[in-house]
Amino acid sequence: MPARSIVDAARWAASGDEARAIVAAAFQQRLVADEEIDEVIARLPRVRRRALIVATAADAIGGSHSLSELDFPDLVRRAGLPLPTRQQIRYDSAGRRRYLDAYFAQWRVHVEIDGGQHLDPAHAWADLRRQNALWIEGERVLRFPSWALRSRPDEVVAQLRAALRAASWPG
Repeated sequence: MPARSIVDAARWAASGDEARAIVAAAFQQRLVADEEIDEVIARLPRVRRRALIVATAADAIGGSHSLSELDFPDLVRRAGLPLPTRQQIRYDSAGRRRYLDAYFAQWRVHVEIDGGQHLDPAHAWADLRRQNALWIEGERVLRFPSWALRSRPDEVVAQLRAALRAASWPG
């Protein structure tokens, strides 16, 4: 039962961040279905990091599949900004399904959170093509490296707030 193994690995992890990464990776790799983590937790009387595991699973079900994507909604919430839709499905010009990390639909503002894989030239070029396509359609796109969410959260929030205001957010 993979869900039980995921819960065990998360509760035995060396840190909370490591536990969150384990749970998020399980959803990203489709090793568990939406309700499986909660079902395992419900059957176990005592689980170290119970609340953290449950909250991370809920965020992963909502579309956050990396630590930086898990951190983003909390950052937005703490800043008093409106919450985005996460992992918004969009179809590109070739009809392929794409996912936007965070989308503030009312203001047509997208946020992409780039991990290390986005530094690969082929990956970076694909990212830029998608960003250009969104811009051509009249959307606003912000890109942040994942490290900035932890190391420079005030700058991330300031840029996001400015983009939302430029798009007529009244806040």
